[in-house]
Amino acid sequence: MTRDLPPLNPLRAFEAAGRHLSLTKAAAELHVTAAAVSHQVRGLEDYLGLKLFRRVGNALLLTDAGQACLPGLGEGFDRLAGAIERLKEHDARGPLHVSVAPAFASKWLVPRLERFGRAHPDIDVRISASLELVDLDREGFDAAIRLGRGSYAGFDVHELFAESVVPMCAPNLIDSLHPLREPADLQHHVLLHDDSLRFDRAAPDWPMWLKAADVKGVNASRGPHFSHPDHAMQAAMDGAGIVLGWRTLGADDLAAGRLVIPFDVTLPMQLAFFFLCPHVAADRPKIAAFRNWLLAESHGA
Repeated sequence: MTRDLPPLNPLRAFEAAGRHLSLTKAAAELHVTAAAVSHQVRGLEDYLGLKLFRRVGNALLLTDAGQACLPGLGEGFDRLAGAIERLKEHDARGPLHVSVAPAFASKWLVPRLERFGRAHPDIDVRISASLELVDLDREGFDAAIRLGRGSYAGFDVHELFAESVVPMCAPNLIDSLHPLREPADLQHHVLLHDDSLRFDRAAPDWPMWLKAADVKGVNASRGPHFSHPDHAMQAAMDGAGIVLGWRTLGADDLAAGRLVIPFDVTLPMQLAFFFLCPHVAADRPKIAAFRNWLLAESHGA
């Protein structure tokens, strides 16, 4: 059904002025000037071809036409406000869809997600782990967590933490047939390569690390390659070799003793993990709750 209605703002101005019988009070309610309310009401009268108010001295009174339509308008705005509140409540209770870098999901987020669930049992988080750049609005995501340099135009962006790499291996390699006593001992072990950052020329790799540790005579090209950092770190846990593991993503494995650091020479990445969502959605309760929880967890790590 087609609804032949005037613009909403003039209707709001008339309804507020008619309810208060005051342009000044209506202006205060609508956070505009009295002149703006008067202008909107005159525009509505011109649209309808009817007078809605009359002046008697300093008093503002409704005409018969104004009295006839004011109750219905008030009821309509009340129902509209109720519908918006129900929409907000539905959004607050509905699922939160987040696009997340896979390694971040598996190594950092998922092990902590149960804590968010305890704090916010009414928010159902749905994680989609993918390296693909997604259009949040078009593909139905509320927010994303990405590894980058923080340049995300049009988004509300918060840094969670920067990353660095350091050699990691299974504990049994430390005192194996070829013990790891100094960096040069790497020549007797398999080097595991994480190729997930090949797009970034500044990303640290084994040749860069060996140079920083002043190690010569180690062939940095040998060893298996992995396209995901969590896969390379899992291979290290399984005893397949030594990896330049992501220090923050590997923190739980280090704390549990599944991985150890044989040589504490750390190389920083020029990248960090960021939480981002559209500016217009930044204050939505479920997004704000998830963002604030992420910041507390990451900054307390």
